[in-house]
Amino acid sequence: MGLPFDSSAVLATAARPVFFVSDSTGITAETLGNALLANFPGAQFERRTIPFVASANAVDALERDLRRAAANGEAPIVFATIKDAGIRSRLVGAGAVVIDLLAGHLTELEAELGATAETRAGQYHGLGDLEQYFRRMRAVEFAIEHDDGQSGRDLANADVIIVAPSRCGKTPTTMYLALHYGLLVANYPLTDDDFPTDGLPRIVAPHADRCFGLTTTALRLSQVRHERRPHSTYASLAQCTLEIRRAEDLYRRTHIPFLSSATRSVEEMSAVILQSMNLRDRPHERPTP
Repeated sequence: MGLPFDSSAVLATAARPVFFVSDSTGITAETLGNALLANFPGAQFERRTIPFVASANAVDALERDLRRAAANGEAPIVFATIKDAGIRSRLVGAGAVVIDLLAGHLTELEAELGATAETRAGQYHGLGDLEQYFRRMRAVEFAIEHDDGQSGRDLANADVIIVAPSRCGKTPTTMYLALHYGLLVANYPLTDDDFPTDGLPRIVAPHADRCFGLTTTALRLSQVRHERRPHSTYASLAQCTLEIRRAEDLYRRTHIPFLSSATRSVEEMSAVILQSMNLRDRPHERPTP
């Protein structure tokens, strides 16, 4: 009787070339493609994003890249959001495994709606509703002004205020919520000056109902801080342990929701914040694709 097949041995081979290809920005192809690849954590991938593949020159260059990648080993995997069937056929002809992220869904929608989808390239990421676009831009400006507690102005209009020790992921999460959801997000860093305290820091205390806390593990925080200030007290494990303990105690005392950023992506943290703070029901735009 033969030995059982070990799929991990196959996945541990050389990195498989992966292309995220789009006739627009490539954001949708990257997002959906990476979501699918995440189901194979043992596999190694060499990722490339090729946006704006619409002109003949762009298609020719991509076709050459795919043929080179195929010649060096396994067929490259292409996650495509391209509406032109002729371009998709050329990619298949170049030796790639093409995963069309649109075609099947569009066919189902066409059948249900009794209409034919437009074939205009790049329409997914146009400005669309200008009011939604400007709302996102205003949200980004608000996030920049209120990053790291730089300003207390207009906090009453914030949709959420992220509170956390330094380097716990406040700024990336703030910017993601602003850019993708058009939310007004501020963030405030908890420092030694804020302790000891019975309540939230003075600048954010009046807005406790909109505060959300971030934490992490002391070891992870120490590692991140060492990249910024190696061998400093700021990055020491003892200091990080103290700050995390104080922050979590503060969140519990003041009854504000919080989560750990240690093993979560910005997208995951943002989703939890949206759900916890009931922000999905606010009259803001839908997330950008």
